[in-house]
Amino acid sequence: MADPKMHRILMVSDFFYPNFGGVENHIYYLSQCLLKLGHKVVVMTHAYGSRSGVRYMTCGLKVYYVPWRPFIMQNTFPTLYGTLPIIRTILIREKISLVHGHQAFSTLCHEALMHARTMGYKVVFTDHSLYGFADVGSIHMNKVLQFTLADVSQAICVSHTSKENTVLRSGVPPEKVYVIPNAVDSAMFKPASERPGSNEIVIVVISRLVYRKGADLLVEVIPEVCRLYSNVRFVIGGDGPKRVRLEEMREKHSLQDRVEMLGAVPHSHVRSVLVSGHIFLNSSLTEAFCIAILEAASCGLLTVSTRVGGVPEVLPEDMIVLSEPDPSDMVQAIKRAISILPKIDPQLMHERMKNLYDWQDVAKRTEIVYDCALKCPNQCLLERLSRYASKRFTGRLYVIS
Repeated sequence: MADPKMHRILMVSDFFYPNFGGVENHIYYLSQCLLKLGHKVVVMTHAYGSRSGVRYMTCGLKVYYVPWRPFIMQNTFPTLYGTLPIIRTILIREKISLVHGHQAFSTLCHEALMHARTMGYKVVFTDHSLYGFADVGSIHMNKVLQFTLADVSQAICVSHTSKENTVLRSGVPPEKVYVIPNAVDSAMFKPASERPGSNEIVIVVISRLVYRKGADLLVEVIPEVCRLYSNVRFVIGGDGPKRVRLEEMREKHSLQDRVEMLGAVPHSHVRSVLVSGHIFLNSSLTEAFCIAILEAASCGLLTVSTRVGGVPEVLPEDMIVLSEPDPSDMVQAIKRAISILPKIDPQLMHERMKNLYDWQDVAKRTEIVYDCALKCPNQCLLERLSRYASKRFTGRLYVIS
C-alpha cells in the first residue's frame, strides 16, 4: 500500500532538457531530489527534434516528450483544449496526485494547470522570472497569469523580489505564495585544484546573448575594461541574436586576442569554462534569481553583477560586487572586484556555497508546499467559474466556452 505522505507529482513546462537554462536545471534537480525522498515524479514537456515519446533519465525519472512542436522561443502554440486528451491520459496512467507547473511564459504549463484543476487535481505553480507592467508583451502575459493563478492551490517564487512581482501581476493572495530559492550542485561545480595563473585576469561571461541578459551592456563595458587593464581577458560563453554586436565590437576595437567567443556551452562543460577564470560577470537587466551566479561562486569565482531583481538576495556582500545597469558603474564595479581579488579563497567560497544552497533543502521545502496544496479545500464548479469570470476577458471567454 502506498504511503499517504508520498506524492505523485507531474512537473509540466515547455522548458526541459535537452534545452539548457535555469528553469530546465531547476526542474531536473528538484525532480531528482524528490525521487530520492521517495516521491513519484513524472515530467511532461514538448518534443525536441527527434526526441519524442517516453524517455527515462537518472534515478528512473520518467519524461513525456509529447508530440507538440515549439512555436516560438521553445513555446508550443496555445490550443487551450488541444492538450487536454494527452494531459488527461498522463494524469490517469501515472496516478498523479498533484500537478506542478513551471514558468509564466510556458504555454504547456498554463494549459496543464487549467485542465488539472478541471479534473479536480491540486496544482502548484513556480514563477522563475520577473516581468514589467508597461510593454504590450508584459501586459498580455500578466492577463494570462491572472487567469491561470485565479484557481491555483499554491505558488512558489525563487526570490522575495519575484514574489512581490508575481503578487502584483497576478493578484494571487500573498499568503499563498512561498519563497524557495534555487540551489547549485556543489559536487559538480568545484574550484580547480590549482588557481588560474596570476599573470592575467580572466573575466568569464556565460549567458544567453539577448537584450534582457544585458548583452548591449557588455558591448560598452568590455572595450573600456580592456583599455584600463592590459592583463584582462574576457571569455564569453553563450549564443543569441546579440552575438553579432559582440563580434562587431571585438573587430572594431581589435580585441580578437583578448575576447574569446565560445558560442553555446553545454551545461556539462560550464564548470570547465568557469574554473578558467577569476571573475564572473553578470550583466542582466532583469533577473528573478540567477543560478549562473551560484555556479560561478561554487567554483570559487568572485561575481560582478547588476543590481536588478532578486540578484542582491543571492550572495553575501563579500562574495559579490553589485553595480547599476549602467556601463560606467559596471566598469567601476569590475575595478573594485579586481582590487579585492587577491583576498578571495576559492576553496573557502566553495565550502560556504555548500552550506548556503542545497537542492535537498529545496526539495524538503517544496514538500511542505505540496502538503499545504493538498490540504486546500475543494471548490465546486460554480466557485471556480466565478473566479475565472472575475478575470475580465480571458476568464469570461473560458466560462462561455
